[in-house]
Order: sequence, then structure tokens, then C-alpha cells
Amino acid sequence: MAKKQASKELTLEQILFNCRDILRSKVEKADNRNAVLSLVFLKFAGEKFQKRRKEIIDELHQKNMPDEAINALCDAPAGYGKVNVFYLTETCRWNYIVDNAGSENIAEMLDTAMADIEEQNPSLSGALPQKFFTMLRVDTKTIKALIDEINKISPERFHEKDLIGRVYEYFLQVFSIDERKDKGEFYTPKCIVDLIAELIEPYQGIIYDPCCGSGGMFVQSMKFVEAHGGNTTSIRVYGQESTPSTYRLAKMNLAIRGISHDLGKEAVSTFTNDQHKDLKVDYIMANPPFNLKKWRAEDELTTDPRWSGYTVPPVSNANYAWILQMLSKLNTTDGIAGFLLANGALGAEGDEYKIRKQLIENDKVEAIIVLPREMFYSTDISVTLWILNNNKKAGERNGRRLRDRQNEILFVDLRTWNTNIYEKSYVMFSPEQIADVKKIYDGFQSVERAETYEQPELYRAVKLDEIQAKNYSLVPSQYIEFVDHDLEIDYQTEMQRVQTELKDLLTREKQSQNQLAEAFNNLGYGID
Repeated sequence: MAKKQASKELTLEQILFNCRDILRSKVEKADNRNAVLSLVFLKFAGEKFQKRRKEIIDELHQKNMPDEAINALCDAPAGYGKVNVFYLTETCRWNYIVDNAGSENIAEMLDTAMADIEEQNPSLSGALPQKFFTMLRVDTKTIKALIDEINKISPERFHEKDLIGRVYEYFLQVFSIDERKDKGEFYTPKCIVDLIAELIEPYQGIIYDPCCGSGGMFVQSMKFVEAHGGNTTSIRVYGQESTPSTYRLAKMNLAIRGISHDLGKEAVSTFTNDQHKDLKVDYIMANPPFNLKKWRAEDELTTDPRWSGYTVPPVSNANYAWILQMLSKLNTTDGIAGFLLANGALGAEGDEYKIRKQLIENDKVEAIIVLPREMFYSTDISVTLWILNNNKKAGERNGRRLRDRQNEILFVDLRTWNTNIYEKSYVMFSPEQIADVKKIYDGFQSVERAETYEQPELYRAVKLDEIQAKNYSLVPSQYIEFVDHDLEIDYQTEMQRVQTELKDLLTREKQSQNQLAEAFNNLGYGID
């Protein structure tokens, strides 16, 4: 009898593709994404609730409490909220939704569950879509198929990761061909967040992101702190997001993980309606939209205090507006920021040049790190990681003794670090590569560093006078030595090698001809 072949476990991307296929041609792209994200949230919240419910029951059984008391206490909201788990009434729980997925009123049941969860859990206020599934106007069979597909997502495989962020990232990938969207609306890959966190070390204090998207940057930075033995309760998170659906998603993503946050009262532009005007922060981690155009009107924000001491950023591109926005929030004593920008900002001219020149003269830039292409789903351009630091003086940080780096910038070029491929064509950094960049950065800051700090084709520390001589360019290739490997060839030795190989080849060719002639002669065919 033939053995039954084990079914292959679906990847998250395969499950999400199946969800898209179920809704194909039935709903708009955004509704497709929001439907899946809403159900993922219900599944995630439901499984966390069930896990906590079992813990409570087990704890009460160990205390030999009667069943009636156990039933009452395991349904008390307090036992869930104290460990940052949402309390869910029976009709909001994922197992109830799965059991009733074929009901004719499943759309209304889902909307009621969303409304009830938000009402019972104040931290989710304004985060969940309301009356979404009834307004979607798809048949019961379609919703049931979608629920059944979402139910295949394994909690053991995916829930310890940033699941909601990964779902969001997937839909940005597949729907990224939308010319109405500016490049830059995407979820930042985990390896890049890990790299930023390794460099700026946000172990305690206030973290800020002026364009926080789905909140994935915050989620991953918290995981970084946990992995390094830090205390996440000593960190406060502030952010802002202008797209209403993404704002709700960020609140959902942070609340479900128990991350204390303040994303402002509403989804509005950081530039035109700063929700944290008087905020000063210790760390900034951000991935602003690249090359954002028309971010303000021509006569708007021209005297804004955020640009104080600098030229007003141009309407045509918000790259330097983001820089000045973040700089205005940094603690002036020792605030540090790590953020991504399109490479064009490194050598831009006009008003952007004036701002860049002043930033360099004010000694705000500590490091410029160019990343490989193909690291993001929704854009294939190479981008730059900037490190701004309000304290480049000698001192001590997290157990490391630092040298004086005033009027000096570290340039790193990682464009060739593109061999670690995942999902066919996308590039990611390995933990070892992140550790290597960390070593370069820490070495630059170290008191033990040599006066000349460089490795050709990879990194170099550059002083202000050389940057001034290069007209304040921050393009790494202006400073990092690139070796012409053709010049390393010893042509005389190389020619001797080629001649020897050619002589050997001709000898073997002659021998083959002689052997062939002998064979024909043996057969009675004379060959002269």
C-alpha cells in the first residue's frame, strides 16, 4: 500500500495569496487588504485571549477553587488587562467566529465583534474598522472562505513575529503598482529596523516616529530591547501617521502587543498638524515617504519654528523637511536619530544643499550608510540610513568609551551586500552582516580607534575640511576609495601564464592529431 504523502504546510504568503484570490474582482484593493487585516486581528486577539484564559483556569485549579468560582473569574476582564491581553466576550472570540462562519449574518457578526472589542478595550479606541463587513457587500460563501483561509495561519509559526505588519507589507508589495502613491509607503523590513536599533541603541526613554505607518518600527524596536535584556516598560512610544486606515492599523498593531503609545488624536500630516509640538525625545527611528512632493502649499509653513536656523525646505521634495522635523524633536543634549531617505538627498542642490551644508556645519550628522537595492517590496531603489547625533563628544554610552567625533562623519557603502536573497529577489541583511555594520560603527566611535579609519570599498571616517572641499556632498563614493582591480594584475606574469597554457593546449592538440592518424593507418587508411 502506498504511503500517504504529508501535506505541505502553507507559507504566510501562500495563505495571503489565497485570500486575495477569494476576494479577486469582488472588492477594491484597499478593502481586500483591510478585510484580511481585520480577520488576522480577530484571530490574533482571539488566540491570545484563549491562551490567557487557559492560564487563569490552570492557576485557579491549582488553588483548588470550585468550578463556579473558576467560571466567574476566567470571564472577569481584569485578569486579561493586567497582562495586556484584550478581554473578549464569547461572540468576539475567534473560535466562535469560525464555528459560525457559514451563518447568513456573518458580516453583521464580524462588525458587532469589532465594535464590542473596541468598546470593551479603551486602548483600541478608533483603531478598528466599524460596519466594514456589511458595507463590503460580499456573499456569505466568500466571507466563510476567507475566514477558513485565515484560520490556516499557524500561531506557532507566525504570531511571535510582527504578523500584522507582515500582512500589511505583503499587500503593499502586491498592490504597489499604483501611480497615485508616492514611493515610500511601505513597512520597513525587520532586518533594517534591527540595524537601526543596533546602531542607536534605544534601551530606555522616548522613541518617536513622525510617519509611523503600521507601527512595525516600534514593534521591532521593542523586540530588540527584549532581546538585549532591556526593560520595555521604561520606553515610551510617540508617533504620527497621516493615512486614516494606516493610523488605525498602527493603533491596532501596538495595542494588541501591549505597547504603550501616543499616536496623536487623529490621522493628520506631521507637517501641517504636528500632534506632539512640545515633545523632546531620546531616539528617533523612521522611514519617511521618499521624495514626497507638494507636502505643503507654497505660502504655508514658511516661518515654522521647526526650520529655525535653516533654509525653508522646498515644496518639491520633503526629504529635508523630514530631517528638520526630526531634528526639532531630538533632545538637544544627547538625542540620536536613525532614519531612511532616498539617495538623492545626499547630493541634492538648491535649498536642499543649503540645509545639508548647515546640518554639516552644525555637526549633526554622524554616519551615512548606503544600503543595497531591492530591500523593500514597493520600491527597488537604493536608500540611505542617516544617523544624526546631538552629542558627538567623548564620553561613555552603554558601557562603551567613546572618542570625540566632532566635525567628523562615518561613510559606509553596503551596496554590494546584496547576496542574501529571500522570496526570489529581495535582499535582506543576515544577523552576521548587521553585527559587522555595528562593529564598523562602534569602531568609529571607540577611543581605541586609529587616526585613519577606513577600509577601501566599504567605509571611511572623513573630517569636516574634506567634506567642505567636496562642496558638502554626503555621497559615500566621494570619500570611500574604490580599487581598480585591473591595476592589480601583474601583466608580465599573466602573459607568461597564458603563453604556457596556450603551448600546452597546442601540444595536446598535436598529440590528438597523431593518435587519430595512427588509428586510421591501423584501419588501412593511409594518412600522410
